Amino acid sequence: MTDQRYHPSDDEIDLRQLFVAIWRGKWFVIAMTFIFIVSSVFYAMSLPNIYKSEALLIPASGSSGIKMPGQLGGLAALAGVNLGAGVGADKSAIAVEVLKSRNFLIYFIEKYNLYVPLMAAEGWGVEDNELFLNPKVYDKDNERWLRKVSPPFEAKPSKIEAFNVLSKLLTVSVDIKTGLIDLSVEHYSPYLAQEWASLLIKEINDEMRKRELEEAHSSLAYLNKTLTETNVADLRITLFSLIEQQMQTLMLANVRDEYVFKTIDSPLVPETKDSPRRSLIVLIAAVLGGGLSCLIVLVRYFFSKN
Repeated sequence: MTDQRYHPSDDEIDLRQLFVAIWRGKWFVIAMTFIFIVSSVFYAMSLPNIYKSEALLIPASGSSGIKMPGQLGGLAALAGVNLGAGVGADKSAIAVEVLKSRNFLIYFIEKYNLYVPLMAAEGWGVEDNELFLNPKVYDKDNERWLRKVSPPFEAKPSKIEAFNVLSKLLTVSVDIKTGLIDLSVEHYSPYLAQEWASLLIKEINDEMRKRELEEAHSSLAYLNKTLTETNVADLRITLFSLIEQQMQTLMLANVRDEYVFKTIDSPLVPETKDSPRRSLIVLIAAVLGGGLSCLIVLVRYFFSKN
């Protein structure tokens, strides 16, 4: 009688057989890996260099205000006066979100007319420091957009399209432990990357200063009106203190350029590219080509064996 008992070795893969199968198909593995490597080299070389300009910022410290309990604190809140602690931290957190917001970045794009370098650039010339523009997208000589797009899009990129591109080039990260803010801008041109990073820092400081001035003026108008309508001595003393605080806010906003963010490390023109990592692309392609070719060889071996 034939022994039909199960033997564990029946379903086990013989590593020696796998090695023999791969060795027999070594030329196929070598050829396919070589094709992957050559293709990845051409692909990596076709990618334009991307440069990154970085800046390190810290929240500008501000007055912590005057803490007052009860109805006086409520009066200050009604007037728009923040008397709590951590005012500088709150302002910087708001400023970071404003910096990344759609409204602010669209305003930035339109103010400095960044549509062409954002939407039409495809490279940068080191020798002449000139952007390479895609001729199918933008006619530089006639300053005309040539994009072929389907409705509702138009030849000239929309505000939302430009915002989507810029938001991918801009990175703003906050270190929770230290409160330091890292701002970086990527672009084909290292000079534009540095320029945009510097302008973004300037514009966000100007924007937050403008908002603070408007809020302080509104608060002063309310406080002065309330002051004329009350004869209570203690309340008038409090109102004078609040008015003094708002005057200090106005003074700081008018004399301090770096209103919400102070620059520790200014953005510089990068000398070396940040990406692409061409050697890594080639390495991944070599591993992928080698692994895929070995898999094909093994599949063919087992099919022929069965």
